[in-house]
Amino acid sequence: MTSTRQPSEPTYADRVFRSVGGIAGGAVLLVIAAWIGGDALIRGTGRTPWLALAGLLLVVPLVVAFTLRPAVFANDDRLRIRNPFRTIGLPWAAVTNVKASYSCEVFTEDAGTFQLWAVPVSLRQRKRAARRQSHLAHDDPHGRTSVNADVTDTARRMAQADRTVIELRELAERSASRPTAQGAPVVRWAYEIMAPAVVGLVFLVVLLATG
Repeated sequence: MTSTRQPSEPTYADRVFRSVGGIAGGAVLLVIAAWIGGDALIRGTGRTPWLALAGLLLVVPLVVAFTLRPAVFANDDRLRIRNPFRTIGLPWAAVTNVKASYSCEVFTEDAGTFQLWAVPVSLRQRKRAARRQSHLAHDDPHGRTSVNADVTDTARRMAQADRTVIELRELAERSASRPTAQGAPVVRWAYEIMAPAVVGLVFLVVLLATG
């Protein structure tokens, strides 16, 4: 007897959300740290190279944690939030809401609230978007623009963080009932970031205390 299997639903690549400004700022800070710290390591005398090494062990992981590391990955099954010191995996069924006020946050029923470090809220962008919408409403007071075009233009004129939140909220609402989107939140600490920073801090404290 020949058995037939239903074709599985297609799996799409994760949508990735990151802060371009954060990445650029982090790269600049790392270059500065490498320049200053590297110079102290190579040309420094006495305790200076050891202080530079301890400082780099402390500073570099923290710069990476707060600038390069934050990211949000979303697919049809789950949301993965990579914050400075934690990675949170949230099946869509566990997500109750996504909001943006002064920061972007994901709400769950049992695991609490998680901030999206990779999606910073810019009040300047919001004010600029509000001014554009106000000007367009003044230019077209009777709403003669077609409905579809109006919705598309409105979304385009929104601040980046608000557009991202709307996209994630729609994805959560659409995917929450999928069998593969069920499960409990999973939180993992970023020990690869925390361990070298702690070692650098302890090393620096010891050097300063014994100096």
